[in-house]
Parts: sequence; structure tokens; C-alpha cells
Amino acid sequence: MDLAYIPSPSTGVLHIGPLPLRGYAFAILVGLFVALWIVNRRWVARGGKPGTTTDIAVWAVPFGLLGGRLYHVITDYQLYFGEGRDWVDAFKIWEGGLGIWGAVMLGAVGAWIGCRRRGIALPPYADALAPALAVAQAIGRWGNWFNQELYGRSTDLPWALKISEGPNREAGLYHPTFLYESLWCLGVAALVIWAERRFKLGHGRVFALYVAAYCAGRGWIEYMRVDEAHHILGLRLNLWTSMIIFLLAVVYLVVSSKLRPGREEIVEPDKDAVEPDKDAVEPDKDAVVPAKDADAGEAAEKESGPVAVTTAKAEDPVSGAAKDGS
Repeated sequence: MDLAYIPSPSTGVLHIGPLPLRGYAFAILVGLFVALWIVNRRWVARGGKPGTTTDIAVWAVPFGLLGGRLYHVITDYQLYFGEGRDWVDAFKIWEGGLGIWGAVMLGAVGAWIGCRRRGIALPPYADALAPALAVAQAIGRWGNWFNQELYGRSTDLPWALKISEGPNREAGLYHPTFLYESLWCLGVAALVIWAERRFKLGHGRVFALYVAAYCAGRGWIEYMRVDEAHHILGLRLNLWTSMIIFLLAVVYLVVSSKLRPGREEIVEPDKDAVEPDKDAVEPDKDAVVPAKDADAGEAAEKESGPVAVTTAKAEDPVSGAAKDGS
């Protein structure tokens, strides 16, 4: 008899009147809004302007969702294009299936476009985004719980996840890998915030640390999963991806620390403050003209002789009124 376990929802859809609210989509949306709130606060704290992160998100979020779905469909194409499969299911993103690697890579392209339009560099924005993205992943992973997917091997641990029988799955108790990854992502968020403050990380190194730390955890979590996946040399494809991206992130950390130590002083230039400085130069140029006129006046005074001098002395130094010259 099982004394303790984590139950799974009987359904992944909650109907609010005629409107179906899917647990997977709900978890993704909550994670997205929390991430936007965190990155905006971090950006403003670094000296950026409020609203900038929202403008960038308009580009980054759609690109990220598209990239995450493309990665999943490409790496698990047999689920949609195999025998007896319906290719239309590849568009049903609400049923689950977002690859974090594709989401980050294509989302970075969207973020780069947004940053270019705002006239700021991508690395400081990526640094502000790093812990926010980790928290979003921690929340989004609960979408897998609603769908009863991406669980690990069988176990009798007290925190085992109870899975009910369904298409392509057997009922039983399994490792809750969704929970492991969710907790790991929260730890990654705390790590990068601490390291950023402790070592004054900048120039994209906060984001690189997030990538490396996430990959380290994703590696052992991926090793526990039992869902269908492609294998290369006996290892799951996502495990190979984790190891490769981990190495790239570490290399970036080391090289960037040597080439560009410290972090940016200004993350978003104040364009409005630049224009008055340019205009302030013009009065200095114009101020030269009165000086020339004064020289001309002195020359005229010399030519006019004592008459001009007498006129200048005819003014009362106290009241400023003219005295009678007689």
C-alpha cells in the first residue's frame, strides 16, 4: 500500500463556462508574467527605463514560443509525422511540447531585434533576464504535471508522482522530474542573483552562469526520464545538448571575464539628455560675436576723442540717471 505520493490531476483542462482553461497553458502564462515583472524591476534597478523590457518582450516572447515549439517538433518528429500520426497536432502547443533550448535560442534573436530597436546592447538585458527566465521555467514545469508527462523512472519514495493510465503511459509511481527541475530552476535563480552581486558580473556573464547552472541540473534530470526520446551513442539527445551548451557557457564565462572584466555602468543611454548638451554648444559660438562688436566700439571711442569720454562720465554712478553736462 502506498502511504505517500504526489497525486496527478485527473484532467489537464478546467472549464470556466464555455471557456476551457488548460493547465499547461496556464502555467506557461503565469511564468511569463512573473518573468516580465522580475526583469523589469531588475532592469530599472540597473539604471534602465521602465517599459523597455516590455517593448523587448513583444519580440522575444513570440520568437521564444516559436523556437521552443520548433525544437520539440523537430527532435520528436515521430510524434507528429510517423505512421498513424496527425501532422496537425504539431500546432497544438496547448497540449504540451516546448523545448527550452529552442525557446532560448530563437528568443534571443527576438530579444536582439527588440534591443536594436531600443538602441541598447543585448548582454545587459540578458543579464537582467537570467533569473527571471529561471523562475519562469520553474513555474512552467508545472504544466507537465497537469499533462502527466515527462516523469522519471519508477520509485517508491514518499514524494513519488502517481501517474494514471493513459495513451503511451502506464499507471504507477514515478520520479517527479517536473518537480526536480522546478526546484532546480529556483536554485539557479538564487545562485545567479547572489553571484551577480558578489562578483559584479556583467557583459552577459550572468546569463552565461544561468545557462551553465541550468544545464548541469538538466543533465542529471534528463538521465532519469523514461519518456520516448532519440538517443545518440546511448545517451538521450537532450543530454548531449545539455553537455554541449554547458561547455559553451563556461567558455564564454572564462573568455569574457578576461576580455571585459566588471560590468556595464550604463545599460540604457539617456537619449533625451544628449540633445541639450549639443544645443548648449551653440550659445558659446554666438558669444564670440558681441566680443567683436565691443572691440569695434572701443576703436570708435578712440576716434571720437574727448567728446565720447565726456558723455560716458555724465552718468550718475548711484542713480543711473544722466547729469546735466553744463
